[in-house]
Amino acid sequence: MEEPQKNDLSMRGQEEDHPVRSSGPQISVSEFSCHCCYDTLVNPTTLNCGHSFCRHCLALWWMSSKKTECPECREKWEGFPKVNILLRDAIEKLFPDAIKMRVEDIQQNNDVVQSLAAFQKYGNDQNPLAPSTGRVNQQRGGGFFSGVLTALTGVAVILLVYHWRSRESEHGLLVHKAVDKWTTEEVVLWLEQLGPWASLYRDRFLSERVNGRAGDRTQGLALARLLLTLTEEEFSRAPYTIENSSHRRVILMELERVRALGVKPPQNLWEYKAVNPGRSLFLLYALKSSPRLGLLYLYLFDYTDSFLPFIHTICPLQEDSFGEDIFTKLLDLREPTWKQWREFLIKYSFLPYQLIAEFAWDWLEVHYWTSRFLIVNAMLLSVLELFSFWRIWSRSELKTVPQRMWSHFWKVSTQGLFMAMFWPLIPQFVCNCLFYWALYFNPIINIDLVVKEIRRLETQVF
Repeated sequence: MEEPQKNDLSMRGQEEDHPVRSSGPQISVSEFSCHCCYDTLVNPTTLNCGHSFCRHCLALWWMSSKKTECPECREKWEGFPKVNILLRDAIEKLFPDAIKMRVEDIQQNNDVVQSLAAFQKYGNDQNPLAPSTGRVNQQRGGGFFSGVLTALTGVAVILLVYHWRSRESEHGLLVHKAVDKWTTEEVVLWLEQLGPWASLYRDRFLSERVNGRAGDRTQGLALARLLLTLTEEEFSRAPYTIENSSHRRVILMELERVRALGVKPPQNLWEYKAVNPGRSLFLLYALKSSPRLGLLYLYLFDYTDSFLPFIHTICPLQEDSFGEDIFTKLLDLREPTWKQWREFLIKYSFLPYQLIAEFAWDWLEVHYWTSRFLIVNAMLLSVLELFSFWRIWSRSELKTVPQRMWSHFWKVSTQGLFMAMFWPLIPQFVCNCLFYWALYFNPIINIDLVVKEIRRLETQVF
């Protein structure tokens, strides 16, 4: 008689430890309902006041009212509301079928999807201003990343000061000085800028006192030679003795350009900027924000001087010219072959920034650090473009691509026209600031944009 009584007591104790198991389910769907749609909470978002709503319901409320307050008690929220992860996981485990059906309905409703996207964009814009998110960002590596950005900014400032102080004044460059006023030292400077190989012939030009001054024929017993009178036959024999035929061709071709222009043609970025300040700034911003339209501009309006060297650099005709000097590669600027056009058009359509990176890579020997900044910036812009295409694809907005392209074309064209009209009124100092900002500081800004896009993918709720 005692054993059954003991068993009854033990069973009663187990029932007291597990009330849900003994008395059946105590939880109902109504306890997890949204006070806006009165349906099961989907991605429940809890506000500062403690009330929870479906995230899309909160987004729709925000879109219609433009108020940052609770739809129920009207208390204003602080910062940007986040999804209550604990509550969301509990609801998905308790009511998986209902949640699955609701998510499918939400994804098929374009108004809801657009409201969620606008709400999330509003949150991304507000996050840097929200005081409560600083600690979270720091825990996720924001401190380290801020240090990297600070270091890169310091490097960019040093490069900017270096180019402003170490290189010659733009008005003192040979691109602005007539060839008939060149001294022997300036002729040697012109020669050395043709490539590293040109230093082999430096002493020979100095010993012959080659210059461009027609009135400076004699200096003591030595006879000075005029640069513009030199021929290929003279270069091939003593005292110049330039045995390499490629080197002779480069010198003669550059000499022909000097004769035609009357000044030294630009051979690097800084000289091109000195000769074409407006065009260099326009191309820099165009290739950054709209590379396809920028390259189209070069093809239509600057084909011989810019587009031909560009396509022959990124799509070389001969594969065995890899080790040649950059100026040697650009000796024969003939019309591109069909193979070159095919390679160019494929990259132009799908990877336009890779074209810029390849072009900058070939100019590493001329612009060591600047080319690296351009390569890094091209990689970052490619990543940002992929993120843009991914957003369009994930939101099923492919039909809007033609409209977006037309809008982008109109925006870039309007900005270009605006700049062309007001360019003569812009001070040169402002132009230089914009140029160097786009060249050295934009990669740092784009690094931050890429990190924000990655974090947005981690936290984005569809």
